[in-house]
Amino acid sequence: MALPPDDLERQLWSLIEQRCLPGADAALIDRRIWERFGEECAVMFTDLTGFSRHVAAFGIIHFLQEIFEQKRLLLPIAAAHGGTLIKVEADSFLLLFPGADGAVRCAVEMQRACQRFNEGRAPEARVLLCVGIGYGQVLRVGDRDVFGAEVNAASKLGEDIATANEVLVTEGLRGAAGELAGVAYSELAVEVPGTARAYRLEYSR
Repeated sequence: MALPPDDLERQLWSLIEQRCLPGADAALIDRRIWERFGEECAVMFTDLTGFSRHVAAFGIIHFLQEIFEQKRLLLPIAAAHGGTLIKVEADSFLLLFPGADGAVRCAVEMQRACQRFNEGRAPEARVLLCVGIGYGQVLRVGDRDVFGAEVNAASKLGEDIATANEVLVTEGLRGAAGELAGVAYSELAVEVPGTARAYRLEYSR
């Protein structure tokens, strides 16, 4: 039987607390943490371009409408590709996928859905999506939270570096996804903590 999220969190932080004690066997505790919470998966962060400016210009109700539109548009696509929503923070989603290829195909479909949605709409009503994806070993606390280098890299790519319509990925994601029909990779000239290299996903629109 799966433990409730609060119990999982208590387990993790209990182990971290033990690790802080004088004389603690950090290596042993680390192994226990990875055995209990370690998982290999794809991590996706989404963000919206110009979101803060829109809130300042059009107010909080417009903000809520954008969140609603984004959820209605993107979450069914994520679910269809095996994605699990972990967090919603303002205009950003954190999603996990069991496979790298599914995460890539989901990101492309999300971008195309947004582009169709935006046709003929006023600039302030458009959903301008940025996506960052990583893949590798992470510490997953059920469907509540996730930690790891690939998490940090995907967050940086999706929330800080990507621009509208872009999908940026880590080296781990590219290696795990391999060559996929209809997409290509171009290396970025940026340093991103958590990944040796980062790439822009090239896809037809």
